[in-house]
Amino acid sequence: MSEQQGPHDIDEVESDEFEIEPEELGDIEAAMQDALKAVESVAAEGQNEKGIEAVSVPVTESDRDSPGEGPEVSELRAEVADLRDRSARILADFDNFRKRSEKDRDEDRRFATAEVFRQLLPVIDNLERALSAEGSEQDLKVGVDLILRQIMDLLDSSGVERVPAMGELFDPQFHEAVSREEDPSVEDPTVIHEMQSGYTIHGRLLRPAVVKVAMPAVDDEPESDEEK
Repeated sequence: MSEQQGPHDIDEVESDEFEIEPEELGDIEAAMQDALKAVESVAAEGQNEKGIEAVSVPVTESDRDSPGEGPEVSELRAEVADLRDRSARILADFDNFRKRSEKDRDEDRRFATAEVFRQLLPVIDNLERALSAEGSEQDLKVGVDLILRQIMDLLDSSGVERVPAMGELFDPQFHEAVSREEDPSVEDPTVIHEMQSGYTIHGRLLRPAVVKVAMPAVDDEPESDEEK
């Protein structure tokens, strides 16, 4: 990757890096015109203070040393032209910086998960070895258990954690109840069976835990005197 160009290296940058989007050209030109008008206004005020008639200051290079002008006007014209050149350089450099920043952001988004997948590759290797290995059913079970632990360690290192479920009070923010039953031994809705684990990443929910919930028994309402 080439080194970043600084504000003073603008002449060395390829011309295609200075391309400005068509929709932005009008805004940039308008900003330039506003800046030049402001400079002309200041120049006119300076001339009036010195007793010099105010003149319209053009921005072409040919007017830097127009004949027949006083030294004050020539100096002001030169300052305006220099400011215009510097403004154009700054705008071009800023446009380059914007394009580089957008490219860097796109690269970051594309490869944000690269490290996680790199750590996942050894797990895939172990799964392939387990499939090709010969052994008893118990050996296969032990191998799968080891691979599962490896995956859980990977998740833990990435900030992924299981949602506590069994025996916990039902929390609709982290639990999804698909079944329930009355249980006189509980005072509040409580998870009694976890059908599918839930996970969070750095405290933010990835997937809720699918659970069965025990509900407190509902007492029958006493009969009124009219019903007796």
